[in-house]
Amino acid sequence: MRLDNRQPVPESLRGAVLALGNFDGFHQGHQAVVGEAIRWARAEGRAAIVATFDPHPVRHFKPDAEPFRLTTLAQRQELFAGAGADAMLVLHFDTAMAAMPADHWVEEMLVRHMGAAGVVTGQDFTFGRARGGNPAVLSEVGARHGLQGRTVGPVSDAGGTISSSRIREALKAGDCQLAARLLTRPFAMRGRVQHGDKLGRTIGYPTANIDMANYLRPLYGIYAVTGRMPDGRLVKGAANIGIRPTFDPPKELLEPHFFDFAGDLYGQEIEVAFHHFLRPEAKFDSLDALIEQMDRDCDRARDLLADLA
Repeated sequence: MRLDNRQPVPESLRGAVLALGNFDGFHQGHQAVVGEAIRWARAEGRAAIVATFDPHPVRHFKPDAEPFRLTTLAQRQELFAGAGADAMLVLHFDTAMAAMPADHWVEEMLVRHMGAAGVVTGQDFTFGRARGGNPAVLSEVGARHGLQGRTVGPVSDAGGTISSSRIREALKAGDCQLAARLLTRPFAMRGRVQHGDKLGRTIGYPTANIDMANYLRPLYGIYAVTGRMPDGRLVKGAANIGIRPTFDPPKELLEPHFFDFAGDLYGQEIEVAFHHFLRPEAKFDSLDALIEQMDRDCDRARDLLADLA
């Protein structure tokens, strides 16, 4: 179930335990926070709700920032539900919310609107005007209203604290394996298939063109990918992400080619998961040279994906 902070909360979900954060990517650190909220809720017979901000506060304060999202709201909702949450609460971050003092934020959002019994955050979570709120403020203000607070420390590995920033850096470097380990699944883009110039089908490599919208741009190049089809099937393929330097005019797209697949995907939503970086984008002197390289790319992608069910 998707809740909206601008709409009343169903009575059955009041008194819930909330996990509160951005949770973009829902990586290992986010999973620890949400997992604690779900355990707490189950122990007390309460609903477990994951609250996430949309748009991301960074987008509100820097509307011209480069795309950086790791997940859409729909992806987050599915991930939270898969972890065991009963609902997702979308906190619409706008000028009014940004200006709200921290104590008022706790009283209005968590106590009055949600009727929450408990809130779980990461240790570094901040909220309210000028980031004036933190877990200590949340616990102090919440205690006046019977709202309990808990914090979960960062999750780390040999490379340091697991964070969305680390995952973005890995993807910008083309390190799909590191990103997948931190996320506990491959990074995936979801979008509707658009009509393109249909050049791919003329050279034996039809592609499904997808607008990357607000997603972070991984390192431009060719990847071994899987695609989740509208009917749930998982297919393997190779994808170009970038501006297609061989063709004019340049246009930024995600263009997966799926092996042994025939079907009309136009207008349908698919999800493309990035498993291995094969090579950077390159400009070719002829279509024959491009096709020869694409043959090699697809052979390598098939080999790399061979162990996937």
